[in-house]
Amino acid sequence: MLDEFTINSRNYDLSIRRSWKCTLLKQTGSLIIFAGKFEDDVKHPELGLIRRGTISYEYYWLDRWYNVFRFHEPDGALRNYYCNVNMPPIYKEGVLDYIDLDVDVVVWDDFSYKVLDRNEYKASAALFDYPEQVTLEVERAVDELIGMIERNEFPFDAETVQQCSENS
Repeated sequence: MLDEFTINSRNYDLSIRRSWKCTLLKQTGSLIIFAGKFEDDVKHPELGLIRRGTISYEYYWLDRWYNVFRFHEPDGALRNYYCNVNMPPIYKEGVLDYIDLDVDVVVWDDFSYKVLDRNEYKASAALFDYPEQVTLEVERAVDELIGMIERNEFPFDAETVQQCSENS
């Protein structure tokens, strides 16, 4: 069933940062996979211009402190990955909500990567008085993502990239 779902990225105070529509591709265990398409060009300070028509494959685990977006150019070529560190999402009634904790990891098509926005995280942690457990989970999430990237584990594996390139 290819129904449209709403994704809400929230701040720690639950206010909405961004909201967009996606199509559900698959749900298995705690993993939910969506696909979306950029309707407009977006300029991003680290990623540069993300062109209209770029496909976003989005991987959310209901029991993990991160999500992974894999961007493919409109022609299907892998553009990059963008990983958000966040609290485990809540998924119900056609809506997936997650609290973004600011730290991100960008992964380029050659699988080089960079951890971003640690200063934004520190500012939000001070503003919202994050509990110590949140800080521990953020660091665990970054370490887990880096390990997955370096070991080319799903969804950073060649087979998954190839399947998505063929389906774009």
